[in-house]
Amino acid sequence: MQMRDILLSATADYKIQLTEEQLSKFEVFFKLLKQWNEKINLTAITDAQGVAVKHFADSLSILNFCEISQNAKVLDIGTGAGFPGVVLKIVRPDIQLFLLDSLKKRFLFLDALLHELDLGAEFLQGRAEEYGQDIDLRENFDLVVSRAVAQLNTLSEYCLPFVKLSGKLVAFKGSSAEEEVNLSKKAIQTLGGKLIKTHTFELPFEGGCRSLVEIEKIKPTPDKYPRNNGRIKAKPL
Repeated sequence: MQMRDILLSATADYKIQLTEEQLSKFEVFFKLLKQWNEKINLTAITDAQGVAVKHFADSLSILNFCEISQNAKVLDIGTGAGFPGVVLKIVRPDIQLFLLDSLKKRFLFLDALLHELDLGAEFLQGRAEEYGQDIDLRENFDLVVSRAVAQLNTLSEYCLPFVKLSGKLVAFKGSSAEEEVNLSKKAIQTLGGKLIKTHTFELPFEGGCRSLVEIEKIKPTPDKYPRNNGRIKAKPL
């Protein structure tokens, strides 16, 4: 099966229905990902089924569980090759997308990708804990998403400072999500968050168990957070 056919099948039960234009954009994404992955390490998954299911369908799963308002300001922390941020932008071009990553070479790929897709995004190259103290970015986003970056207690310190009051953090997790949530309750509360729900589901084509941890920002994050990276790692909340 071609990648587009696998993606159509994988999202058949999703709340969204992919258009021909969107499927064409995903084909471009897949093609460029494979080409660039030969030059720089973007992903270990490059086969059609793996990319369609474990990258594209997984990224799109958020739309089954979480409401994203029109023109929402969305930050993808540790975006890597654009998952889930660029995937969401393909199906929701109305969102104001910001992509944060520490490696410049990934932005070279993302810049080329967004140009080919005729989509726009703002790039933030650097560390989340440094940008999290930026007055222009702090508590300024409707939605912050992050996928495969860190344990939830650490991830919350990276992400929640960016989320505005009544906004959401959605963390993409695997089968150990409930265990991570149990170990992160203090951190989430300390940083001004409130756990809404952990959405657990199975990816199609035996893609494995996945979870989306949905956290709402209910009070401002104390000014001292996020701490520097050394302290975050040495003494996680």
